[in-house]
Amino acid sequence: MADTKHIKDKPIDDRDEERHRAKMAKRKAVQDAEVAAKTVEKGLLIVNTGPGKGKTTAAFGLALRMLGYGKHVGVVQFIKGKWHSGEKDAFAAFGDRVVWHAMGEGFTWETQDLKRDIAAAEAAWAKALELMADSSISLLVLDELNIALRYDYLDLDKVVAALKRRREGLHVVVTGRNAKPALVEAADLVTEMGVTKHHFSAGVKAQQGIEF
Repeated sequence: MADTKHIKDKPIDDRDEERHRAKMAKRKAVQDAEVAAKTVEKGLLIVNTGPGKGKTTAAFGLALRMLGYGKHVGVVQFIKGKWHSGEKDAFAAFGDRVVWHAMGEGFTWETQDLKRDIAAAEAAWAKALELMADSSISLLVLDELNIALRYDYLDLDKVVAALKRRREGLHVVVTGRNAKPALVEAADLVTEMGVTKHHFSAGVKAQQGIEF
């Protein structure tokens, strides 16, 4: 009788183990070949969009990863800026390796001032262009740029053209709902974050460490 081992109370005999080993060996060969076929290395234009929570959080996760390799990161916030965020405090620990500009005036329903919103977006975009030209920065997060584009605070064609012309090796992450089709088309990676369930619908307010 074959020796048996138990995983989660299910008996696995030597034949099962050998079949699994052979299956995984084939899978590894396919995976290794696929990885080896990828030879391009370039700066990416990444778009995090959709109605779900986590677009900015994901962008800051990439920023943290980049910082872990000793790189420099830039952040320009197009809408946010009037309220305090734990992320900004956390990234401050990295000193001058993080350049952070919170230039938003708040959401349009808060300011209720179109000229002011446009002026703030234009100033933030000018700062973004400045950081895109800074060769020390490896990753640039343009937080809520999609919102500024959605409300036509900025010229979409000019923004997309500038992002396409970004210097070689620079990674740019754009966040915000309702990404414009032209930006999606220009991007290398687009993640649409959906909503399966959200605590706001149950009356839970924005909380420290979760939303800000």
